[in-house]
Amino acid sequence: MKKAQSGVNLASKPSGDGCADCLAAPGGWWLHLRRCAECGHIGCCDSSPSQHASKHSAAAGHPIIASFEPGENWFYDYEKQEMIPGVELFPPRAHPKNQPTPGPAGKVPADWESLLN
Repeated sequence: MKKAQSGVNLASKPSGDGCADCLAAPGGWWLHLRRCAECGHIGCCDSSPSQHASKHSAAAGHPIIASFEPGENWFYDYEKQEMIPGVELFPPRAHPKNQPTPGPAGKVPADWESLLN
């Protein structure tokens, strides 16, 4: 596997179109999505109730995430706690534009704004 830098695997593919952990949990939903730059795991952001992206980073030891939102092209390093220069990851770079934010469709509670972190 080709790697650009420690914590980045250019060949990894996104695990799906939504937060893998939220989709597996009854009632799971997210605000924004993040992609692990090492393995492609899609998790929800730290504003989301379950914060799966940062939990994945801590559990797996994968420090770098990329936004998985359409139109966003940034990377963040949890170890350094700062934005870092990004690279071109294996596509797709974002969830489908027709996917709602927050999501997934039909699972977001009416009072979602009061449930954010």
